[in-house]
Parts: sequence; structure tokens; C-alpha cells
Amino acid sequence: MKAIILAGGRGKRLKPVTDYVPKPLVPIKNIPIIEWQIRYLKKFGINEVIICTGYKTEMIENHLNMKDIGIKIKFSIEKSPLGTGGAIKKAGKMIKEKSFFVLNGDTITNIDLKKLEKKKNAIASIELRTKYGILETNADKILNFREKKEISDTWMNAGIYHLEKTILKELPDKGDIEKTVFPKYAKKGILNTVKFKNSKWYSVDSFKDMEECALEIEKIIK
Repeated sequence: MKAIILAGGRGKRLKPVTDYVPKPLVPIKNIPIIEWQIRYLKKFGINEVIICTGYKTEMIENHLNMKDIGIKIKFSIEKSPLGTGGAIKKAGKMIKEKSFFVLNGDTITNIDLKKLEKKKNAIASIELRTKYGILETNADKILNFREKKEISDTWMNAGIYHLEKTILKELPDKGDIEKTVFPKYAKKGILNTVKFKNSKWYSVDSFKDMEECALEIEKIIK
């Protein structure tokens, strides 16, 4: 089984760190995000990873080439941003298997890929948690305060996909899969999901995300 990691973004919310290193090399507990992701994928038997890069590609390549990762790594380089759909389409040409996984380049999780693999063209979804506390109010008085509440039966895209190779012909050369193919497949009733209620999941998009993820990452990816 192969996986594509979408790692071409500039990571603007992590400036000024990402002025000097690309987001995949930003460390959490002294280990770059991309290495944590590769460890995670290896746990589920992924034997080859294709990394979609654009910003500071050479730094990512040089770093991984110096490491004994224990997995085959290829690079799909974008000269200009292609969006998630265009990036998957370009990288997908290197894949001969009937299906593959896709992982956003800032996602740290313990979602069970074996469960996701059982469904075609499927999105891993997690139960939505609000990023901020919930306030119940009456005029200018707070009646109740709840911190980071789970919203029952409301699900969020976890940024992890199991896709059939046949989807490649539907993807745009430039554009996001979430705005093009997924809405079309949903209308046709051929877009699936696997719900993960109790899984750990972080999108490392800010310094606060890094701090929160660092507290649990060694439990998430063992």
C-alpha cells in the first residue's frame, strides 16, 4: 500500500519559523512533523510514501535522504501550487495499485487506516470539537461555560483519505479535491466516510497546536 503526503504549503501561520524551514521539518519534541507522519504510516504497513512538495523542497529531500527512514520515499515536486486535487493527480501517476491513502502534511493522528481501507473513496471523519469554550448567555450575563465541547453527531474532515486510482481522471490539474471532486461524488452518492469518535487528532497549524500536540504525540504515535 502507498500513501501520498500533501506537504507543499508555506505554513504561513508558523512564521517566522517557516521563513527558514518548510512546515514538514518543523519539530515537535525534536522530531520533524514529516518523520512523525512516516512513523504513523509505517505502523499500518505502508511501504512507499510520495511526498508532494513545493516550498523549500530541497531541504525536505536532503533531510530525509540523510535519515534511515525504513520506507521507500519519492517526491512529487510542484513548480507552482497545484492545490490538493492537482497535487494528488500529479503524484498519483506514480502509483500502480488500485487504491492509496492521502494525508495532509500537518496532520498528526492515530486514526486506524485499516478501518478506512475497507471503504472506497472514503474520508476519515472525527467528531467535531469546538476550538473555543461554549458560552450560554442571557443579555450580558454568562449562564454556563463549557470548555471545548464535542458537538454531538457533527463530523469534521480529518484530512485523511482512501482513494481509488480511478479518481485521478476526475481530478483537476489545478484546484482542491475538497472543492471539486468530493462535492460531485457526494451528490452521486459515491463518497464514503469512516467515523472515528475516540481517535487522537491534531492539525498542526499554529504554535498553540504545536504545544498541545507535543504533550501527547509520544502516546499518539508509538
